[in-house]
Amino acid sequence: MRKIAQARALRQSSGLAEDRMWARLRGGRVDGHKFRRQHPIGRFIADFACEPLRLVIELDGGVHGLEAVAERDRARQAEIEAIGWTVIRFDNAVALAEPGRIDEAVREHARTLGL
Repeated sequence: MRKIAQARALRQSSGLAEDRMWARLRGGRVDGHKFRRQHPIGRFIADFACEPLRLVIELDGGVHGLEAVAERDRARQAEIEAIGWTVIRFDNAVALAEPGRIDEAVREHARTLGL
């Protein structure tokens, strides 16, 4: 139950890049692939997750450029991928300036799965 409350709090405190990306991903707007926002996966909470594609999209702000944060991101990603998910990461700047790149990454992942 604690993860659900934490995910809810994260949804309520999201930034501009996450809000804009959610507007693009929600309700199957990218080729019918439905995403969840701030979705618990294992012991982590993913920014966006599509269960049928086993795809996680992470948006990274400036703090993710710090080596200590980047190291935690790598360990977290490895753990999520070890349980069968694919993780793709984008900077907040890409989400804001070139959101079509994220749409295309979702489509490319779906193509690799034959969907």
